[in-house]
Amino acid sequence: MNKKFLFSALVIGSGLLWQSCGSKDSSKQQQAAAAQGEIAVPVSFGTVEQQIVSGLKSYPASVVPLQETEIRAEVSGYVTKIYVSDGAFVSKGQALYEIDRVRYQAAVDQAKASLAISKANLQRVEKDLQRYQTLAERDAIAKQTLDYAITDVNNQKAQVQAAQAALTAAQTDLQRSTIRAPFSGAVGISQVRTGALVSPSTSLNTVSSIDPVAVEFQISEKEIAEFAAYQAGRASTEITVVLPDGTSYPAQGRISTMDRAVDPTTGTIKVRATFNNAQNILRAGMNLTMNVKSTSSSEQLLIPFKAVQDQLGVYNVYVVNDSSRAEQRAVELGLKVDDKVVVTSGVQAGEKIVVDGVMNVKTGAKLVENAPQGAPQQPQK
Repeated sequence: MNKKFLFSALVIGSGLLWQSCGSKDSSKQQQAAAAQGEIAVPVSFGTVEQQIVSGLKSYPASVVPLQETEIRAEVSGYVTKIYVSDGAFVSKGQALYEIDRVRYQAAVDQAKASLAISKANLQRVEKDLQRYQTLAERDAIAKQTLDYAITDVNNQKAQVQAAQAALTAAQTDLQRSTIRAPFSGAVGISQVRTGALVSPSTSLNTVSSIDPVAVEFQISEKEIAEFAAYQAGRASTEITVVLPDGTSYPAQGRISTMDRAVDPTTGTIKVRATFNNAQNILRAGMNLTMNVKSTSSSEQLLIPFKAVQDQLGVYNVYVVNDSSRAEQRAVELGLKVDDKVVVTSGVQAGEKIVVDGVMNVKTGAKLVENAPQGAPQQPQK
């Protein structure tokens, strides 16, 4: 009985041991199968290139007149004439408005009369002084009388000067009653009409120069040296603008001015380009897109732009490592050139990156390259 029980126990124990070993071997086989059966993500690859880059930099810009001023009345009175129509082109010195000249002309006439009287009185006292000086030489008059005559001449000379100043002021007011264009340009819509009562604080219109015209935009402080070279003529470039309707302005511009200082809050500096504008296509205040053609002085790294992922302003690409797995890298971007973009840091020349299928890739994922269209599909390993 004991022998039978012992034999049975041995048989059962052997069976359990065999099952346990079989279970471990089966688990290892399943893990190996799972590893061998890992699904590779199909993507297309690209290579980080290194070359001299020539492309366009785009900046938001606005049109600013090189000269612009508000036309204000310098004397008070009623507007009697308006010589130009709204929006017209005017030449320097051309009459724009006339304010009632009658009283200013009368003031000039009165000042001229006062000056004539003062000059006549001066001539009279000067003759009196000459006679008194002759008599004084003969001791025929008291010295006090001669002193009074000298004082009268001096006083009358002062009266002549005062009358001359009053005439100049009256003539100035008369001239200012006709308001003229300070420079050539275009006027806006008139703020007053004929018959309006104006004073020296009244705004009448605005005149701005139109040809040439300035286009202002902001650049990064890192680009100052590049644009300073354009301004000085040490480097060549092409500067064009795109109008609000999407069409290109036909004339090219040139960098004419850079601001004196960088804005510390934004790290940018204002740059001004000058354009010919004979047809007045570029209007003051117009919003444009400024395009500046730029050529790098040394070779730079280029990757396809669609390989870049933008995550809240942080740019990333997936680099393919030696094990054909995805490795995410943060990159800094530079100039965009057609369908490619310059990378200033994060990758190296010759590295392989994921171009198509980026949305399906995660860090560490196994990657396989898509076969070209028309080519036979290769089995995934």
